[in-house]
Amino acid sequence: MTTIDARIADFYAEYDEAARLHSTASGRLELERTQELLRQYLPPPPARVLDLGGGPGTHARWLVEDGYEVLLLDPVPKHLEQAREYVPGCSAELGDARELTLPTHSFDAVLLLGPLYHLADRAERLRALSEARRVVVPGGLVAAAGISRYSLMQDYTVSAGLTPDLLAGEVTEVVRTGSYDGSRGFTVVHFHTAAELAREAAEAGMKEVRLHGIEGPGWAYVVAAGRCAGQEVAQALVADAVATARLADEQGVFTDASAHMLVVGTS
Repeated sequence: MTTIDARIADFYAEYDEAARLHSTASGRLELERTQELLRQYLPPPPARVLDLGGGPGTHARWLVEDGYEVLLLDPVPKHLEQAREYVPGCSAELGDARELTLPTHSFDAVLLLGPLYHLADRAERLRALSEARRVVVPGGLVAAAGISRYSLMQDYTVSAGLTPDLLAGEVTEVVRTGSYDGSRGFTVVHFHTAAELAREAAEAGMKEVRLHGIEGPGWAYVVAAGRCAGQEVAQALVADAVATARLADEQGVFTDASAHMLVVGTS
């Protein structure tokens, strides 16, 4: 049975997740870099890809266009309706990353680009990663995203919204513990450090674990430009931000400075 925190279900029933990676320059930066990184690791099409927590099908769409056979699972009915309309050729079904009703070794790659940061309990995150390993073929790719522990602090800072109360309250709590109760503008979420995300992947049994900063350290400047000067100006910065993210990745630095991080490994 698929059950998620009611606060998460209520948030996504109202929030336009389908527009998130297309409507702003920072969203397009996240999408472009996620595609770039995954294409480095995915087996060649027409491999079978399981998109866990795939939402309205933003990633499933380009995967299908690249020639992959994609099954999208998500616990939010609204997202499934959107995915079925938005991604011709993609199967979209109700599902929970923590408890998959799928055969063992039935996919060539498994993606968790949303579930981990909505699982506040560490044991549930490990369970989701372990389920991903179960259903992927031996040696197959498992890739999972996390939101950086420091992204909330950066976001408030570049928007000139880091008040003393916020700094002393929720921002400090997130930096110290990673826990966020969804009380202001988002929903229940766990913010990872890079080291923590890599540890969880390893503890779930993933091998050859590698970690990447998705947007790189320039993402906050793209956000600031979008808010202060408009999305057209911000879009002009995306190519530079991508180049910066690549350089940071090559040097193995600033992973925590990305808004999102990607951990990849094999089963």
